[in-house]
Amino acid sequence: MSKEVTRTFDILDRIISEFPRPDALGGKKGSEWYTYSTEEYVRHARRFALGLLAMGIGKGEKVATVTNNRPEWNFADMGLAMAGAVHVPIYPTIGEEEYSYILKHSEAHFLIVGDAKLYEKLKPVADRIPSLKEVFAFEEVAGCRHYEEIMAAGEQNREALEPRLEEMMASVDPEDLATIIYTSGTTGVPKGVMLSHRNLVSNFRAHVKMHHLGKEHRVISFLPLCHVYERSVNYHFQYKGMGIYYVGNLGQIIGALKEIKPHMFNSVPRLLERVYDGFVAKGKELTGIKKSLYFWAMKLTQHFEYNKSYSPLLKLKIAIADKLIYSKWREALGGNIVYAVSGGAALQPRIARTLGMAGMLNIEGYGLTETSPVIAVNNPATREMKIGTVGAVLEGFEVKIAEDGEILCKGPGVMMGYYKAPEMTAEVIDADGWFHTGDIGTFEDGKYLKITDRKKEMFKLSGGKYIAPQMIENKLKASELIEQAMVIGVNEKFASALIAPNFVLLHDWCAENHIHFENNKELVQIPAVVAKLQQEVAAINKTLGLHEEIKRFRLVCDEWSPATGELSPTLKLRRNVVAAKYKHIIDEIYSVSKN
Repeated sequence: MSKEVTRTFDILDRIISEFPRPDALGGKKGSEWYTYSTEEYVRHARRFALGLLAMGIGKGEKVATVTNNRPEWNFADMGLAMAGAVHVPIYPTIGEEEYSYILKHSEAHFLIVGDAKLYEKLKPVADRIPSLKEVFAFEEVAGCRHYEEIMAAGEQNREALEPRLEEMMASVDPEDLATIIYTSGTTGVPKGVMLSHRNLVSNFRAHVKMHHLGKEHRVISFLPLCHVYERSVNYHFQYKGMGIYYVGNLGQIIGALKEIKPHMFNSVPRLLERVYDGFVAKGKELTGIKKSLYFWAMKLTQHFEYNKSYSPLLKLKIAIADKLIYSKWREALGGNIVYAVSGGAALQPRIARTLGMAGMLNIEGYGLTETSPVIAVNNPATREMKIGTVGAVLEGFEVKIAEDGEILCKGPGVMMGYYKAPEMTAEVIDADGWFHTGDIGTFEDGKYLKITDRKKEMFKLSGGKYIAPQMIENKLKASELIEQAMVIGVNEKFASALIAPNFVLLHDWCAENHIHFENNKELVQIPAVVAKLQQEVAAINKTLGLHEEIKRFRLVCDEWSPATGELSPTLKLRRNVVAAKYKHIIDEIYSVSKN
């Protein structure tokens, strides 16, 4: 029997003794899947740890990774933990400025990238970071050292290093820093969230109790492992002995579902929206009675509730719909899905009902990087589930609602603090130890947490990515043709913007280009003017992360000022006023994305 898991790498002892399997981890090269057995996984992780020691990485030193999902990420993650080092996982889609800031701020000694594309993107940045000694790649990349060189260095010195590694592992305390995860701040400067082994382990050991799946089951993992949400569930899957197949490209998800036939996956609302849209599109292809039956079955899903007793007639209808339609949906997702976990943003209730009625229960939860991450989650094991909420508070956490409606929490998952920023830490963790989430919420039925708003301006897209609007707006306003801008997209698929041009300069530009107009209302509709502003926006998009890019914008014909109400006396955006004034334009921007 393995010892109790108190540090992330203790999972390895647990799986080798209790859940050995030929496909502990799987990945894809081209069109072919490949796997690592439990024994291979544990061996490679240990070799990686030995290699770090051989290369002089000491306890508490930082190693950064930038890669799409792949099984080998785990060798680095576990190897770093065993060697007492600190893992700094970074998104593969952010901008150059952010990479530079994180690598410099974290004082990373090594950087491991995924592939040639990421190497080309990061090499110029890495060259400017004084602390960075080496860059490696998980794939074969010309001019870059391969990550297996780390493991080879360990092998060459195995005899001398084994005792040191054992000492190092024994010295790692659950309270030690395990990782620094950088999250975007409202100013645009990322904050380094310090999480200990105890933070991470306490969280996944609580949410593994949500379901009965285990060593007989498989999962696919496609959300970025650098995000604490997928990382925590990744530990969860391993702890339960499940086989994990990693998808590095979102375009491969549907194929992976059909090939791997997983029993569970971790998702965000945006991807589940795509699944739902796919179901609707399938129905629209049909004709006559088949089409009528299909949408009758789809409409029936809106009766779904957790723990609800259906009337005999409704049960019969559901059974018919299941045989004719819902079974096809399950088949389209591989045929085995029992649970689809969702987090990162609010999921539309109709999607939870549709999946639930088809026998694929949605487990919606809530948390932050600073809470390791899960604070609350719908729990099939205890049947504590309610659609439209993020479920009951996770074991180990205390949650209370402050007078202003903000959600406060305490528990072993609450971070150690922000790296090199004690003042910022003190702003969110009060003297009594309560972490202030910045989210507004309520309890339904005295048990189920419901998120209603964001206390500050920062918001999430439906894919779960944060948008810091002020930072993007400031970049937009750096263009001389843009006087004011408001970034929008709360719980939408992408960020957009309302732009009030600098009309004085725009009039000059029009005169130079022989563009005639009667008034500003006509001006902002002229294709050449829109195209000119599109160039400005496109240039700014290049400085942003992929999820931050402004996918659509609309020019407004008004100048915003305190006198007309869009700006405060100190010239800050009054977002609610602007949103209300231009509601028709905002609705039009996102109407294409709606059913």
